Amino acid sequence: MWNYSMLPSDLDILPKYSKYAIITGIVFAVLGLVGIIYPFYASVFATAFVAWLMIFGGIMAGYLTFITDKRDWLGWLKTLILIGVGVYMLVRPLIGIEALGLLLAMYFLIDAFAGFALGSMMRPAKGWWLWSLNGFFSLVLAIIFLVSWTSFAAEAWLIGIFVGISLLFDGITLIVIGTRIKKIGNVSEK
Repeated sequence: MWNYSMLPSDLDILPKYSKYAIITGIVFAVLGLVGIIYPFYASVFATAFVAWLMIFGGIMAGYLTFITDKRDWLGWLKTLILIGVGVYMLVRPLIGIEALGLLLAMYFLIDAFAGFALGSMMRPAKGWWLWSLNGFFSLVLAIIFLVSWTSFAAEAWLIGIFVGISLLFDGITLIVIGTRIKKIGNVSEK
């Protein structure tokens, strides 16, 4: 994903890549701060977002089942489950927050693995440790969430805070990498 060897060989594109990495990093960092300041609302928003994704996924699964094999009962079952769970999460967002809590714990574990993997891939390059640090924080967040998962009040607030912290660190990392790529582009112009 963020491997230096994957950067385009055409160095003219580096300023554009750098610009979008910095802009995306700023947006992620701002969204992260909002999530940290208003964690309960961030939890409800995250739950609604996942619910709508499930509903959309259910509609697309139903459409695909309809055009490929109308008799595929597993396709229709998948459609009904996705749409049903999505609607249920919208109608009962507090239960959706509990389900989302477990999903976020899994996400943070996967994000930690990805951060460590990217850090080790970029190890000789400057700033490789930022991805490893991001992975470390994601691992800590996953452990904290799994330990406090039985308390709904803690869970509702933790989802917003965790999403906020993760977005904040992802944003900072993108800003730093975008500035480093900008320096590479400036060096190549000279």
